[in-house]
Amino acid sequence: MHLWVPFVTVTVCASPFCSVTAAQVTKCPNNSTVVLIKKSDPFPGPAPIPEDRVQKFKRKEKLKKPHHKQYKLRDIIARSEDASEMAQKQAARFDLLLPEEAGFLEGDEDEDTFTISQEDIADAVDITSGAKYFNLKLSQFGPYRVDYSKTGRHLLLGGRRGHVACIDWVSKQLMCEINVMESVNDVKWLHSETMYAVAQKKWLYIYDSNGIELHCIRKFNDVLRMQFLPYHFLLATASATSFLQYLDVSVGKEVAAICTKTGRLDVMCQNPYNAIIHLGHANGTVTLWSPNQKEALVKMLCHQGSVRSVAVDKTGTYMVTSGMDKKLKVYDIRAFKPLKSYFLPAGASCLSLSQRGLLSAATGDVVQIYKDVWSTPVTKPYMAHRVRGTVWGLHFCPFEDVLGVGYGEGFTSMLVPGAGEPNFDGLDANPYRSAKQRQEWEVKALLDKIQPDLISLDPTALAQVDQATLAQRHQDRVEALGFDPLAKEKFVPKFKKKGRSSAGAVERRKKQVAHGEQRDIIRKGVEDKMKMEKERREREQNVATFSSQKSALDRFKK
Repeated sequence: MHLWVPFVTVTVCASPFCSVTAAQVTKCPNNSTVVLIKKSDPFPGPAPIPEDRVQKFKRKEKLKKPHHKQYKLRDIIARSEDASEMAQKQAARFDLLLPEEAGFLEGDEDEDTFTISQEDIADAVDITSGAKYFNLKLSQFGPYRVDYSKTGRHLLLGGRRGHVACIDWVSKQLMCEINVMESVNDVKWLHSETMYAVAQKKWLYIYDSNGIELHCIRKFNDVLRMQFLPYHFLLATASATSFLQYLDVSVGKEVAAICTKTGRLDVMCQNPYNAIIHLGHANGTVTLWSPNQKEALVKMLCHQGSVRSVAVDKTGTYMVTSGMDKKLKVYDIRAFKPLKSYFLPAGASCLSLSQRGLLSAATGDVVQIYKDVWSTPVTKPYMAHRVRGTVWGLHFCPFEDVLGVGYGEGFTSMLVPGAGEPNFDGLDANPYRSAKQRQEWEVKALLDKIQPDLISLDPTALAQVDQATLAQRHQDRVEALGFDPLAKEKFVPKFKKKGRSSAGAVERRKKQVAHGEQRDIIRKGVEDKMKMEKERREREQNVATFSSQKSALDRFKK
């Protein structure tokens, strides 16, 4: 922060008793002169922003300005571009205020990080972070499914034998604890921590944070797995009867019911990028579904045996699957091609991906965490931990370096350095919001709710124009009217009085308009030529840069 005073006051007075300053008068009583010296600012203008940081928040390319006659449209476009540029610069400046970086666990020399126990990590970190590692001994009603709320503040546990509990795990306060007196297949938070869904033995139930039953939805029967789409307010359920159903929790209506005809559906996950549901099947295939279509969008043969678990990263780029063939495979969803394949001696029954790309895989009673599984070949795990009983649920906590593990004997909160995103969006998921802020966020989220019809594989296609349909509509309109309404009208000079519409004056006006149009064409051609020349120079510069680099094979050149 630079504090700058543009004027420096120098008082020249011979009298030692004169106390008059130049801020009061320009001349003191002793007739001594007051001199104002103006200095130049050593840091003129706003502080510079690095170009790479500005490009990070770039929104769109600049639009071509319309003809000068459409001055209102030109003004609207100019103001929109100015606002977009200002927002881009402000975001780049405020990005400097986010210094938090995700750290990772590093061992000593010749020490593997997966040999470090959770107790050692809890002893080494501060008291607040160490309190995030804890165990809940719940041996009577396990094994347990696990789910964290969107803000990462609240934990939901669902035991196979009917035990359901909501916990504010940061402050260790129990919100509610009930027993539904029948088997529980899955639990899932809804749009906020005030409601959650429980897939019980027969039907789907909705409870509030006090454990009070709000709804019993009999249309959703034999539900095995659930996923909640937060921006669409949709609860997707997969059942034992091979049905994929969508429930709009904002209005309480069933949006779609799709019969997949693939048998029992007990492997399910969502793509956070485009809200597509991924289902794993017993024949080794993974299918992608949308509520808009009754058939699968994509069918991928991933394993030789049945699929045990599926996980998708938050960018929607990579998908990780595990199967009965004891293989762990990484796929690029954009091209639907396999990138990596790893062999696990006992296979992986549960998978979960963190916000920073860490992969947790449960093998029996052992939880292993891997780092950079899609960029570099992985030969050993990043971290490992053994629990008491077979793992039944895995879930990374948002914005925290914590992994929740549900198993037969209870629940364990593991410390996983580098798992959570250190910077959160306070307008989207604020872990520290109050009840009033949550209510206001809920109203805004309902107003911004995305309709289920907009769910597609490529969400960017919504902002594109269907050129073929647009051209066909224009042609139909021309045939109906008998003329082209969008064709450029021929310039007809306006008649002026007092001899200003003589033949010579009219011709001069016509030539002036024609020259203006010609200048626009020439200007566009020159801009295109300069752009092509700039691209050519950049290519040549890149080639020269690569050619100037020395290689180990240069010694064989003659």
